[in-house]
Amino acid sequence: MQLVRGLHNLRPQHRGCVATIGNFDGVHRGHQAILMRLRERAAELSLPSCVVIFEPQPREFFTPDTAPPRLARLRDKLELFAAEGVDRVLCLAFNPRLRELSAEAFVRQVLIDGLGVRHLEVGDDFRFGCDRAGDFAFLQRAGAAAGFTVEAATTIEVDGRRVSSTRVREALADGDFPQAQRLLGRHYVIDGRVLHGQKLARQLGWPTANVQLKRVRAPFSGVYLVSAYVDGRKWPGVANIGTRPSVDGDGRAHLEVHLLNFAGDLYGKRMRVAFHHKLRNERRFASLDELKAAIAADVAAAQVYWLGAPLQ
Repeated sequence: MQLVRGLHNLRPQHRGCVATIGNFDGVHRGHQAILMRLRERAAELSLPSCVVIFEPQPREFFTPDTAPPRLARLRDKLELFAAEGVDRVLCLAFNPRLRELSAEAFVRQVLIDGLGVRHLEVGDDFRFGCDRAGDFAFLQRAGAAAGFTVEAATTIEVDGRRVSSTRVREALADGDFPQAQRLLGRHYVIDGRVLHGQKLARQLGWPTANVQLKRVRAPFSGVYLVSAYVDGRKWPGVANIGTRPSVDGDGRAHLEVHLLNFAGDLYGKRMRVAFHHKLRNERRFASLDELKAAIAADVAAAQVYWLGAPLQ
């Protein structure tokens, strides 16, 4: 899969494609349906498929303090796109210049002059351009004039409701990981490199891997039963994700994972953490002794859970 960063990096060989546009946060089952249709139309027209995304996501640009926490970083999205068979991703920097682009200019510069789109798959509620003036009807008219077709993506429902990134966040925040799995079509995972931390958990007798999040906020917080993938091997474990209120910190979200019966050096390795069950909320403890006792209870619960139920 090819990644193109910005319109200025588009070349003549990039013209002529079947495209879709959106945030694709989490690449859930609704997104997967769009990408499946994108592949089908690309095959019918013998053209490459292209996904157009934005960094940061528009709401992160307009209201960074209240934008919803991300389900997936850019790296995660690219890996998921590749797994879905996408040929090319155009990542546009969402900045003041792009924000001021009219709907007409966006279609001309991005879709026509930039990508030479022959077919476009978008949701029927898709809005774009300055002040969100462009919509599905506008794209249909623009496509008819410029020679590309436009099709509305099929809505995917679970339990009679549309699958959305918002629903996934709600399920994760509620600790309803079976529901999140149904909406995503897979376990929710966080992937990151293991970094050096304060090593407080090691001092308390329960060494943890400090997994790099690369995000200010996480979509949920608390203590969870997890399975972690390191060097192609799966390990059962327990994890805390949150701001660590019992430890003086920077206010950012952190992910710390204790692997059961693991001995070895994890620093610098990539760890993929899948979440299965919530044990408790994150809380502030009055002393390190209380924190140590709580961690011991969490690890004991994880040992009982994983010994009684094999990893799926």
